[in-house]
Amino acid sequence: MSLVRCVCSWPVGIATERAAMASTQLSFRPTSPAGTPPVLSVAQLVRQAHASLDAKFGVVWVEGEVSNLRVGAAGHAFFTLKDDEAMLPVAMWRSNLERLRFRVADGQTLRVCGRVGIFAKQGRFQMYGERAEPAGLGARALALEQRKAKLAAEGLFDPARKRRLPRWPRAVGLVTSAHGAALGDILQVAQRRCPSRFVVAPATVQGPEAPRSLVRALQRLSQHPAVDVIIIGRGGGSAEDLGAFDDERVARAIAACPVPVVSAVGHEIDVTICDLVADVRAATPSQAAELTVPDRAAALAAFAVARQRLRRAILRRQLDCRARAEPCLPRLSAAMRRSAHERRRQLAELERALAGQHPRERIVRDRRLLGALERRLAAAAGPMLARRRQLHAALDRQLLQLAAELLPARRARLSALSSRLLALGGGLVQPARLRIARLSGALQALSPLAVLERGYAVVTLADPSDGASARTAVVTDARDVQPGAPIVVRLRRGTLRAIVEGRNVDEN
Repeated sequence: MSLVRCVCSWPVGIATERAAMASTQLSFRPTSPAGTPPVLSVAQLVRQAHASLDAKFGVVWVEGEVSNLRVGAAGHAFFTLKDDEAMLPVAMWRSNLERLRFRVADGQTLRVCGRVGIFAKQGRFQMYGERAEPAGLGARALALEQRKAKLAAEGLFDPARKRRLPRWPRAVGLVTSAHGAALGDILQVAQRRCPSRFVVAPATVQGPEAPRSLVRALQRLSQHPAVDVIIIGRGGGSAEDLGAFDDERVARAIAACPVPVVSAVGHEIDVTICDLVADVRAATPSQAAELTVPDRAAALAAFAVARQRLRRAILRRQLDCRARAEPCLPRLSAAMRRSAHERRRQLAELERALAGQHPRERIVRDRRLLGALERRLAAAAGPMLARRRQLHAALDRQLLQLAAELLPARRARLSALSSRLLALGGGLVQPARLRIARLSGALQALSPLAVLERGYAVVTLADPSDGASARTAVVTDARDVQPGAPIVVRLRRGTLRAIVEGRNVDEN
């Protein structure tokens, strides 16, 4: 049965096939080789069937619902397209999958473009998808919705992370085209409301390079120390023209900006991902200027109103304080009089105490005290001084008596000890002197100067550049000196500087 199916799939006409089957007769007799059909291998048959399908259908578009989606480790996608009556396996290689502008998911209705064939290893009929697009919603819109869902899941659209705009920014950063109408509208509105400082970072706002240009401009402005708020936007346009502001890179750059960002992209009906991520969305660039630049006239009017209110509040406060203070004036006067009387009494006491501490009074008191102490000292010192003098005279006599008794004995003992020391010292010094004499003789015998005194000399090589006193190695072999070399001869007294005229080498 399987063989019949494979034969039926062969690209021949139905009439020809029926004629061939009709001419075939069932018989147990061996048939002739001429009536035997060709025998093919499985691989040959599958390849021929694959080629026939590809030649028959070529590139086709198929629409169906995605199910059983599976992405392999290599990045290839395998899924099934189905409708109410049939199912079609589809394989889409990684290179084709990465070119899609949306993410394939189960339940989507897709139009897939590709070729049909047979997967040889499994003998399975399937489609090889090359391109795909949503059947209902466009690919760009689907990709945009998926991107919005992804960023919303990460919290980039969360109102809790939105920041308030500064009331009086030092400088306003502006990311837009340098030649667009949005720049002129923003500057014109800002000049009318309140002349402010703008830092413009020109960027490409349309085309494939626009997302990268917008991200770089945002990063430059976020590093400016005076920029307190940033406006990013452009004028109106089609959805394709505003596509750069739906880019994920621009959205993440806005979320990472350290200062509040105002999005002013297109017209009021245009809503981009940039508008959803920004801290404040402006319907137009002109409204963005109104939101970021303060109104000087309104501020001055509010200041005037506040000044009038403050003046009236101060006047009411003064009147209230005066009304509360008037009943307290009599009590305050009585309290002040009592306080002044008490302070005068304390001041009089302090004056008397201060007069008693005057230097003249203290000098008089100290003089009287000093006179009394002097008299007491004179009365007590006379008898004490006489007793001390008597004791001193007695001690002097005792000291003279003891010195007269001890001095001769001490002198005799000192003389004896000196004699013993001289005798013992002579015995200790003599052997040392003899030893020094022997060592001096031995040293004299070994001294090179003693050898020089017997007529010998020491010859060394001399360096002519170092002067007459320069010497190097001692010459012990005539082969070490070349004729014409300078030498230095050391004698017992003095040295000689000479030039070698010739040499005799002793072979022994």
